[in-house]
Amino acid sequence: MSSDRAPDERSSPHTVARSCIDGGIEAAHPATVVGDSVSLTGDELTVDGTVYDLSSYEDVVVLGGGNAAGKVTAALESVLGERLTDGVVVTDVPEPTSTVDVVDGSHPVPNERGLAGAERVLDRAGEATADTLVLGVVTGGGSALLPAPAGDVTLDDLQTVTDDLLGSGATIHEINAVRKHLSAIKGGRLAAAAAPATVVGLVFSDVVGDDLDVIASGPLVPDASTYADALDVVDRYDVALPPRVEHHLERGVDGDIAETPAPGADAFATVDTHVLANGLTALTAAGNVAADHGYTPLVLSSRVRGEAREAAKTHVGIAEEIHATGHPIAPPAVVLSGGETTVTLSDDAGAGGPNQEFALSAAIELDADADVVVGSVDTDGIDGASDAAGAIVDGETTERTSMDARTALAANEASPFLEAAGALVETGPTGTNVNDLRVLVVADAEEGGESGPRSDCSQGPLQ
Repeated sequence: MSSDRAPDERSSPHTVARSCIDGGIEAAHPATVVGDSVSLTGDELTVDGTVYDLSSYEDVVVLGGGNAAGKVTAALESVLGERLTDGVVVTDVPEPTSTVDVVDGSHPVPNERGLAGAERVLDRAGEATADTLVLGVVTGGGSALLPAPAGDVTLDDLQTVTDDLLGSGATIHEINAVRKHLSAIKGGRLAAAAAPATVVGLVFSDVVGDDLDVIASGPLVPDASTYADALDVVDRYDVALPPRVEHHLERGVDGDIAETPAPGADAFATVDTHVLANGLTALTAAGNVAADHGYTPLVLSSRVRGEAREAAKTHVGIAEEIHATGHPIAPPAVVLSGGETTVTLSDDAGAGGPNQEFALSAAIELDADADVVVGSVDTDGIDGASDAAGAIVDGETTERTSMDARTALAANEASPFLEAAGALVETGPTGTNVNDLRVLVVADAEEGGESGPRSDCSQGPLQ
């Protein structure tokens, strides 16, 4: 990608970082994605190039959940209009709709409203017949927003286990292996409930590699994990289980409870799944924005994972190499990455949002003279349990407050430090979720960077 912008018209590094973030999130917004990938001509509904004949069905129903589910549903209503019969989705970003019920749940820890919504989704799926077309909306955040505890497991149990797993350092694959075996809707069980209906999954991926069985804990796809795998995760991260949860998982291992539907199960014979947006959607758009601002973009990877503070050190090292030697790309440049990093919380620790920890760790590593600006956000607008999406930092961020940066990072208190430094990015809930978006802006050595707090970093929510 390239730009016709002259060097003296090149935008400042902080402006570029925020513009890339906004552009990436906007490209993954459901209104944009559905408008590009879903259309209706007569009776022919086209989804990502596949055509479905609506004249073959008596009902067209929308079911599902996740951070983006409300806005995906609103976009589907715009496309399908009166062809939609009804439906239920659960989200934490409600959207006005006319035909489908949108239930306001909670993320990242499930609540009573989400439980009631998930039960309604399951009930409606159970009413589907061979003459029903189910548009299954599956987006990031669906694991928390569609709890539906199985057996004797309670919502309180799920809340406790979710909290402990999120702070354990476990990967999303490991966390969801547990959640799938504590739910009546995850791990392919929503597809089983909807059979023999035709199910078309509309997926917004927030998972590295777009593993369908992990996105929202895979309610519409086969599950290869087992109860034994779930217990292995619990043991590996020394998670203390509520008695009902431990009993449920042990019964599953003993064969007293049926496993989640595995690959080849009849439940998936009429299920077709489309990934409409993922991390690369946001990264590609952010790269185009960088080029428009006069910077050469480089997508490093959409699959970065591991401990957030450690991943930051590697990213800063790459930015420093670009600044010092022009390898692997000459400045002015923007390096982009996605994926999902994790945080391992210490005892009595703070919230520990991974994008804020990434940003604070980067700020500690950055040389004040490096002319590098680093932005890191969660595209859903909520980093961990905080109200911020992430942060934008530079080599002087750690000098803008009397707090000690290393102490704050060690205590998982990145958020108050970055707030005091004026570095937080606050978008509000964005209505989408395609995982993390990281932007490293490397200016020409002779250009120099900006200093001082950036008032534009925390501008209002994206719509």
